Amino acid sequence: MNSYEARRLENIKRNQALIQQLGIEATQKTSTDAKQPPPKRRKLSPRAAPLPTRTSTRIAASTTKPSYNEDTLSSSAPSEQKTRSRQKKAPRNALNTGPSDVEADLSSPNHASVDIDVLRARWTSWTPTAAPPTRDENGTFHFEDYPDFLPNKSPEEMLREGSFGGSYFRPLYSKALGVTIQDDWRELPESWIQGLDIETYLTSEVYRTEINKFRVAAGQPIKAWEAAGWVAHEYDVRGWFQWYIRFFQGRRCGDDERQVGRWRKCVGESGRWRRTLLKKYVQMGIRSVADEGEEEGEGREVSPVVHQTCHHWAWEVRQDVLDRWWEEGV
Repeated sequence: MNSYEARRLENIKRNQALIQQLGIEATQKTSTDAKQPPPKRRKLSPRAAPLPTRTSTRIAASTTKPSYNEDTLSSSAPSEQKTRSRQKKAPRNALNTGPSDVEADLSSPNHASVDIDVLRARWTSWTPTAAPPTRDENGTFHFEDYPDFLPNKSPEEMLREGSFGGSYFRPLYSKALGVTIQDDWRELPESWIQGLDIETYLTSEVYRTEINKFRVAAGQPIKAWEAAGWVAHEYDVRGWFQWYIRFFQGRRCGDDERQVGRWRKCVGESGRWRRTLLKKYVQMGIRSVADEGEEEGEGREVSPVVHQTCHHWAWEVRQDVLDRWWEEGV
């Protein structure tokens, strides 16, 4: 044994003696243990959190009013969620202009608890409380108590120009109320409908594109209006235009603020359909309302569908508005 091995063995003995003196037990691993890899941890697939199975009795027992916010179609009252989940939601940019279908598909308000006779009386027994609007040189109407409501088409003009394809006052079955509404066109002032073919301009079973001003169909079925909560049945079962007819004649009700707000969002100063239409005039280089459509077949007609949509909201482009848009872009 050489000197190196002797020193190594002596060091081993000395270390072992030191370990025993300190009371430390050496653990030796076998070569197979050293080579064995650590056990793999089993991956668990993610699991969705369980849905709650209990409902607050306070919430379940509460009565809720329908939402009238047309910008939030998905926010529906608890009593309506089951029904609406089976319906296809209307796109946010749809042309929400008026009823074009007699079918409805909504169960709120619950017609079992609604006194239809009371509703009918409310629809027809109102008394005018506001003065008629005035009209300026540009054709805009001004209502003294609603200065920011500035339509430029009267209900009579809209009807005579075939708005809603002549089908606005067709028999309307509302599943929301469980009744069919018909003949309510008879409350219109006689002067408004004098000389009109009622079956063509008011109660047509089909939407007649050939009679409306821009020769196109625009609008959503009444079931979409009801599903979205845009119809306040306690005031106007047919929605916006029926409200406008009565408002124009001086009726004031609890739905006025909402309806005026809807009008502003659509065709008010910053309304999306108004701005969309005016931008198209600029894109096409048309500076005069009178020039529109003069060159048929050469793309000079500005978006008939948007035009008809605005018409349904009692507004159309006038020269003063177009001039201001060209100058200021507002």
